[in-house]
Formats: sequence, C-alpha cells, structure tokens
Amino acid sequence: MMRGALLGCLALAALPPAAWGQGAEIGRREFLAGCAQCHGLTGQGDGILTPYLNPPAPDLTTIARDNDGIFPVGVLYEIIEGGGSTSAHGSSDMPAWGDRYSVEAYTLLGWPHEPEDREAFIRARILALVEYIASIQVE
Repeated sequence: MMRGALLGCLALAALPPAAWGQGAEIGRREFLAGCAQCHGLTGQGDGILTPYLNPPAPDLTTIARDNDGIFPVGVLYEIIEGGGSTSAHGSSDMPAWGDRYSVEAYTLLGWPHEPEDREAFIRARILALVEYIASIQVE
C-alpha cells in the first residue's frame, strides 16, 4: 500500500498550483460526506457521532503539530485507503468507511470503466481528501 501512497504524493506534487485548489474543494466535499460525522465540520473531533465513539475521533487539525510540524501524507493516505492501522477506524480489513475507497465496491456497482480508471479515480479522491486535511492544520 505504501507504493500507492508514494505514487499519489508524486502525482500531487506534479500538479500545477491551480489544480491544488480544485483538489481542496473536492477534498472538502469528501470530508463533509465521509468524515465530518465523526471528526466534526472543522475536523476537531467533535462530530455528531462523537458520543458513540470509543475511542473518540481525533482532532485532525493538529496532525502536523503533533508530528513535529510535519504532515505525514503517506501515513494519512494509507489510513484512509484502509491499509494503515488505526484503532479509531477498526482493523485495516474493515475500516469505518467500508468500501468508500475500494475498487471492488465500484466493480460490484457495475462501474463501466477499466480497472486502471477506477484505481486512478479512487486515488484522486483520497489525495484530494488528504490535501484538504493538510489545509486545515493549525500551528
């Protein structure tokens, strides 16, 4: 899974700055659709499902600060993709977001594109989400 994260990071770095802004908007939408219920609208871990979570959702706005000022793109990518380990989202086999970022989910739904297209689409969604989370970091 680290190979996918590395390729994704390289793809993001190769984009012109104008495309980064578009990715942030897509990432914001991804965040609101799949993350805000637990992590809150601002990413501070205060979503509407917080009372039901054990352990509680972490504050996503302090990832870089808690990591000596470095935002760990590859680690976050793997967690979202489902290949990383995090107790907050269960095992890597069944993260809380289920098949949201799974090629198999789109195959079952009959998505008419080639497997490579599906993988690229999912990687782009994950990268946009990672970019958005990077954009909400606080000092």
